[in-house]
Amino acid sequence: MPDFATSASPAVQTQLNRLWSLSPGADILGLDRITALLDRIGNPHLRLPPAFHVAGTNGKGSTCAYLRAALQASGKVAHVYTSPHLVRFNERIRLADRLIEDDHLAQLLEEVLNHAADLHASFFEVTTAAAFLAFSRTPADACVIEVGLGGRLDATNVMLRPAVTGIVQLGLDHQGFLGDRIEDIAAEKAGIARADVPLVTMQYPAAIAQRVGEVAAARGADWLPKGGKWDAVVYRDRLHYRDGAGRVDVPLPRLPGAHQAMNAGLAIAMLRHQSLVEIPASAYRAAMGWADWPARLQQLRNGPLVDLLPKGAELWLDGGHNPAAGRAVADHFRSHVPAERPFHIILGMLANKDPAGLLRPFAGRAATIHGVPVPGHDHHSPATLAAQARALGLPALAAADPRAALGWIARHADRARPPIVLILGSLYLAGRVLEENGPLPD
Repeated sequence: MPDFATSASPAVQTQLNRLWSLSPGADILGLDRITALLDRIGNPHLRLPPAFHVAGTNGKGSTCAYLRAALQASGKVAHVYTSPHLVRFNERIRLADRLIEDDHLAQLLEEVLNHAADLHASFFEVTTAAAFLAFSRTPADACVIEVGLGGRLDATNVMLRPAVTGIVQLGLDHQGFLGDRIEDIAAEKAGIARADVPLVTMQYPAAIAQRVGEVAAARGADWLPKGGKWDAVVYRDRLHYRDGAGRVDVPLPRLPGAHQAMNAGLAIAMLRHQSLVEIPASAYRAAMGWADWPARLQQLRNGPLVDLLPKGAELWLDGGHNPAAGRAVADHFRSHVPAERPFHIILGMLANKDPAGLLRPFAGRAATIHGVPVPGHDHHSPATLAAQARALGLPALAAADPRAALGWIARHADRARPPIVLILGSLYLAGRVLEENGPLPD
């Protein structure tokens, strides 16, 4: 899946252009190339601070955000590697709590690419090597590493002994790489398990849990699913966490969505079941308010696109693009949208995604769909998205872009009942929206 990364920095763009010329142009899972590349640059993955390794289908990024916030709240310095970025490539590499600077990024990419010419390494493999090289050279107390795709054969899975591993929600996504059965996808994600390292996971249906347990046992990991040695529940607008070491009572996360409480619970469980980085209970409470993760049920409160809508309207942004994300987002808006307020979804999706699967949780609701393209990417046409929405009983039309869709919504709005609008379906589309409207991720 091409990343189409660009940069306003000429030095960074030069290296990204080199990377595109050398990369095979598609993700080819496997650890041989990344292992060879890391060996050529001195095996920086063997010199990382204690690592928190996170896999899963939905919720990886926000779980990483809670981990980072808790580490920072405890006074620790953290490196963070996540993907994809929304606006700037630099968002992927947070070095000692700050986004990596352009000059440093360009130097790292150049150094790695100078050793990668004959390896046919993928875009993600080269950028992972660059992140690990940066992390190995800059002091920090911990690093938070998000799996790119799958787990077992993901480039990040070269770490020999992370402090703890975690798996968030599981669902169908990237079937072309991971398989069409949820049990097979679960097994691939569980491939990040390591001998004598805690593997902390959500609670899964029996068949999925069995596969995760089998992989964990085969790898000698200590598997800790939610509902066993740890648990978390929401009660009276608080998140109540418990494990063998005691209980933690924290405010609900600031990030919108009922699912965020469980992502935060998983982050707390990961922190409490590792022994390399000490975290006080006060840090868990602070993390609930500190954690930030753009384009995940993010309300845009001002900016050029927001200004297109009438007074009192709301504009939301979410990069969700699979059925599980659709369910989580639909659950949020089911309780958020009053019956008298019009609800619109501006939808753009890549061609390898399932529009019907994403939209099905919205079927039967008073929602109007506006199909839009995802510029620069192979995507479903706006007409196709509108047709799939109509097949689910949702009124729909096509638009040239989000700005055009917002203009149509504004022209047809009842000022006494201002609309609630959600832009959904692709992180690449979300990045374009943030670039045009703001705020830029920092």
